Amino acid sequence: MAGSPNVSNMVVGLDIGTSKVVAIVGQPTDDGGIEIAGIGSHPSRGMKRGVVINIESTVQSIQRAVEEAELMAGCDIHSVYVGIAGSHISSMNSDGVVAIKEREVTTSDIDRVIDSARARAISEGQRVLHVLPQEFSIDTQGGIREPLGMSGVRLEAQVHLVTAAANAVQNIEKCVRRCGLDVDAIILEQLASSMAVLTEDERELGVCMVDIGGGTTDMAIFTEGAIRHTAVIPIAGDQVTNDIAMALRTPTQHAEEIKVKYACALTELAANDEMIKVPSVGDRPSRDLSRQALAEVVEPRYEELFTLVKEELRRSGYQDMVAAGIVLTGGTARMEGASELAEEIFHMPVRIACPQNVKGLADVVRNPIYATGVGLLHYALQEVHHGHSREAHAGVISTPAGRGDSSRRDARNDQTTLTKLKGWFKRNF
Repeated sequence: MAGSPNVSNMVVGLDIGTSKVVAIVGQPTDDGGIEIAGIGSHPSRGMKRGVVINIESTVQSIQRAVEEAELMAGCDIHSVYVGIAGSHISSMNSDGVVAIKEREVTTSDIDRVIDSARARAISEGQRVLHVLPQEFSIDTQGGIREPLGMSGVRLEAQVHLVTAAANAVQNIEKCVRRCGLDVDAIILEQLASSMAVLTEDERELGVCMVDIGGGTTDMAIFTEGAIRHTAVIPIAGDQVTNDIAMALRTPTQHAEEIKVKYACALTELAANDEMIKVPSVGDRPSRDLSRQALAEVVEPRYEELFTLVKEELRRSGYQDMVAAGIVLTGGTARMEGASELAEEIFHMPVRIACPQNVKGLADVVRNPIYATGVGLLHYALQEVHHGHSREAHAGVISTPAGRGDSSRRDARNDQTTLTKLKGWFKRNF
């Protein structure tokens, strides 16, 4: 991409997940899609259920993923849009009311009414991530999506308010900045994923998106084009891997490989005559196991997860308003039998979704694993388009791959030197 005329339009999404860190570089296309210029991925070390538990390990994982993306895109990355997940995130629907100053709604009136809705008391230690407008009312007329320029006296806004634990956000920001990067924005992961995988028709008709990652399962419910409810369920792919490791008495890394290659979420779809070699712990010999027996370990966990999602959907009050059904995405949704089992539990149509409207490395990113990463790009480009982002700070600067920006290189070198010094002190004192 070095030398591309549109390189100043490039943005970078950074998905810091529990199982992997993904950095994706992209730019807008003329038809409203995204062209992917580079992808970097590295196993995540130092995250648990969406929360940083080891800063040093998380920094290293981010650096590896970003360096790989830089190399592929032929550019230097300076700032990123970062996804966030975890059980510390909470959400609520709120509303605000203001008087329309000039009897005609201006952008100032819209900003004031959204600030009014945002002013709702939130728990101590929480920080507002998003104030997402659902609809507006002017005087007695409701259901307005774009009030700008309309006449009236009283403007009311219904919004979806998303908050996160301030310390969890600060730890993610600290890890990113330790890599010599600026944080353009912190974005709720299921909001990002929904921008990559949902169609406009699904949002209008009513849909529940379920993003099943490694550490958490993130839900987002849309009706009439607006986000109505979000939730985080602390069961995901890592629990499935742990179940396999415990039941088959095999090390976790082998359990993960067995899960990815052979596991099935619905026992009746797994062949009983297909055998799998299961490595044992220590120097014990490997054992043979049928694929159906493996499915008997996996299915109860998926059943529990989908039952919890169904409960959350019922609690939200939108259960009867999601006519478009359930959309599954995320790496753990790819398992054979997941959609069939989900249909049995939800009694609704279910589909597995991949990122849409992507060009460039489309064959690579059309995979549920990259839903959040691509969604972060959609969010970033929408922000830039609406002028909310620091447009002068483009995020990447085109250079021949590998040459790098000196300040960025210095930040990394300082980091490496510091790590080496710490190691030397530990060994010698």
